[in-house]
Amino acid sequence: MILHLHHRYRTLGGEERAIAALRRLTEDRLGEATALLERDSADVGPLRAVAGLVRGGLDPRDVAREVDRTGARIVHAHNVHPTFGVRALRAARDAGATVVLQLHNYRLVCAVGTCVRDGDDCTACHGRDLRPGLRHRCRGGRAEATAYAVGLARQQAGLLAAADLVVVPSDAALERLRTLGVDLPDDRVAVVGHPVDAGPRPADGADRVRSGGPAVVAGRLAPEKGADVAIAAARITGRDLVVANVGPDEAALRTAAADLPHVRFVGRLAPDELEALRASASVELVPSLAHETFGLAAAEAMLRGLPVVASDVGALRELVPDDARVPAGDPVALAAAWVRVAADPGAADRQRDRAAARTDPTVLATRLAAAYAGAVEAAGRRP
Repeated sequence: MILHLHHRYRTLGGEERAIAALRRLTEDRLGEATALLERDSADVGPLRAVAGLVRGGLDPRDVAREVDRTGARIVHAHNVHPTFGVRALRAARDAGATVVLQLHNYRLVCAVGTCVRDGDDCTACHGRDLRPGLRHRCRGGRAEATAYAVGLARQQAGLLAAADLVVVPSDAALERLRTLGVDLPDDRVAVVGHPVDAGPRPADGADRVRSGGPAVVAGRLAPEKGADVAIAAARITGRDLVVANVGPDEAALRTAAADLPHVRFVGRLAPDELEALRASASVELVPSLAHETFGLAAAEAMLRGLPVVASDVGALRELVPDDARVPAGDPVALAAAWVRVAADPGAADRQRDRAAARTDPTVLATRLAAAYAGAVEAAGRRP
């Protein structure tokens, strides 16, 4: 039994989809049952969130009880802040479980997890020195910023020490974490990407149908995802753009596109609705300003035969081919690549094959099994 721990965000995103995919992979390919112990930011008031950050988590006995109830041999932790924290990992170990910590973002060092400030890449916080984030109020007002600076700095070393193995989704994420001063020993780190089901290959002639379709932006509407850059590119091209998600920047983005009738906001779509939209689109834009740790939305689009134009940052450099990447934050370059890739009849197949090589569930199941075996071996060497 593998028990997953996750504190859900207020706005759902790729992390929740990645966890669900990992659970399916474990059950279908490794033949091992999984369970999920989940908490939700929507249910946690500000005072409890602050207490969780500063104290290293809340109610760690819940984790120990769940390990006992399920008989979990491995606890696979994802986002642990603010309510799980280091105390949850220690409780899991004390209950006899091996602990795997998966880092989906840069929240060990960055209060917002993205290393983006005012639209620019930011590495001011380094190691356990989070004072720059406090000075710049990267996370809310003074009280919230202080809680994150103190809590993350206090917990960073403890979280890494409590994990028998750390998993990251890409080489780019690992390199970035080390650049940020996170001490990740080579013998306790594994790179395991996100499994994505490729689905059926698009029918012959689909590219010809797609070429006249709209572009899609499907990332969460948050500052680091760069949807404003896509809107600026739509202004340049005059082509249709469909914005298919929600998030804290939605109101500002709607205002920015108010005079552009060819830009439509359709909200967060159900999976089958997003599939239908992608099937009619010409290209998906991933104009991220952050050093993405994987690029799940890009991979999903590519695997469904929809070519992607993405920023030249982070793990998108591993996933998206050179001719479909542009400098982050550059709407002119994004507009030019949008037009070029949408008109390329071979782009969809080339990108689909590239994404399949990086998300193949069979390959990733082998890597995940090796990671779990490595974690168990490391747990056996604990002092």
